[in-house]
Amino acid sequence: MILKHPCFRTLAALALLLPVASAHAQDPESYLDDYLPVDNALVVDVPEAVQSADDPDVKRGRYLVSLLGCASCHTDGALLGAPDSDRSLAGSRVGIAISDPMRDRYPAIVYPPNITPHDETGIGAWTEDDLVRLLRGGMDRHGGRALPVMPWQNYARLRASDALAIARYLKNIEPLEHRVPRRVRAGTPASAPYVHVGLYQRRE
Repeated sequence: MILKHPCFRTLAALALLLPVASAHAQDPESYLDDYLPVDNALVVDVPEAVQSADDPDVKRGRYLVSLLGCASCHTDGALLGAPDSDRSLAGSRVGIAISDPMRDRYPAIVYPPNITPHDETGIGAWTEDDLVRLLRGGMDRHGGRALPVMPWQNYARLRASDALAIARYLKNIEPLEHRVPRRVRAGTPASAPYVHVGLYQRRE
């Protein structure tokens, strides 16, 4: 959906139909001709825990993951409005552009990762403490800073007990093998689909 206003245009989600972009400094109106408005899935069911399902922390973690909408990015198809319920939280093969689409011919793109506890394609190697640090401090287990597309600045306000509950839940759901595309740097054409999400101000 595209909403028009005299001052602002909201791009709720614009999906690139083909991995082809237009030239630099292209007029914004014609630039959008390359894109199709989509309605992403804002509410996606999250799975039950397969271990420790009766643990109060695990139950609370599931509630918080659902409340925070984690599955709306970390589930295949959700960004295009058609989530794959069999792969909830197992990552998305549809990416999110994280650089200015009006400036970059080929934007930087990140593909939401698999956050099920699969050893090879998910967070199986992460400890609960690793996940808490990511949620509350935006730092991954290798010491890297999380990209702002993950709103860890908001999650930083979580109580330590709530962050731990989320971590405990994620470590106790079914591990799903599902590999997502690697991050694409700005200037490199993408081979997998992606969406733009953001708010743009009109020039006039």
